[in-house]
Amino acid sequence: MRLNELNYGIVGLGIMGGSFAKSIRENILSTEDSTGKIYACNRSQASLSMAMNDGVVDGVFTSPEVDKMLCLCDVVFICLYPNATLEFMREHKESFKSGAIVTDISGVKGIFERSLPSILREDVDFIIGHPMAGGEKEGYAASNAKFFVNHNYILIPQDYNRKENLELMRSLVSAMGFTRITETTCDIHDYKIGFTSQLCHVIASALVQSAPDSQITAFGGGSFEDLTRIALINAPLWSELFISNKEKLCGHIDSFVAQMEKMKELIQTEDSEGLKAYLSDVREKRISMGSIQTKK
Repeated sequence: MRLNELNYGIVGLGIMGGSFAKSIRENILSTEDSTGKIYACNRSQASLSMAMNDGVVDGVFTSPEVDKMLCLCDVVFICLYPNATLEFMREHKESFKSGAIVTDISGVKGIFERSLPSILREDVDFIIGHPMAGGEKEGYAASNAKFFVNHNYILIPQDYNRKENLELMRSLVSAMGFTRITETTCDIHDYKIGFTSQLCHVIASALVQSAPDSQITAFGGGSFEDLTRIALINAPLWSELFISNKEKLCGHIDSFVAQMEKMKELIQTEDSEGLKAYLSDVREKRISMGSIQTKK
């Protein structure tokens, strides 16, 4: 079937779930020959009402009604926290449509690789994914179909995934605006995301907490603001992400602390030449990192 002939289900109509729904509506189901539908399930009735009023979804279901939705959907986006996603799969295992493709948006993947094989039905294909996009605000009201344009989507194929379903998923995320599709393993994903995302949130949080008083920002020139934008953090979500990836994240924290200690020593001993060499090396290393954009 073509993408515009499929029925899509969104579990969790927050900022990400809402953005998926809006993107699918705008980019996939907007043609006259489209026959597919978008259904959404959410705990909050307010979000469901907003999505219906916006014309984004074709049908809504409260949490107790989700089984009625799942049996209608060819593709299901589960937009919940990592452990809640796994629990949802366990609880509603028998409700998915035969042949359905299910995917997630979680920022950690090792727990999925370990748990999914014992949960999945043979006729349901769970494709592990991670859209590298979003915003700082929460809720459906903050969702936007444009969040995904020119962003990266990480796919983590598993041995049990059907080739045709992986190809459909690649086509689907490309149609939603993602221009880079990176395919990797759960272990590599968690290691790299632990550094590029989770460690950065740890550092931003620690920097805010280290401020001697809230008035110090009156002397800010932009540096503090740039470094701490991501400290506007969703505490329950990021606590779960940090703990779920604790081994890799703590390893990155140890490396960061070691570099901080090295810089502290150079400054404390007034080693001007050593400090200049260190900072010059930092500059060159950052330039060499650039912005890697590869599509597989």
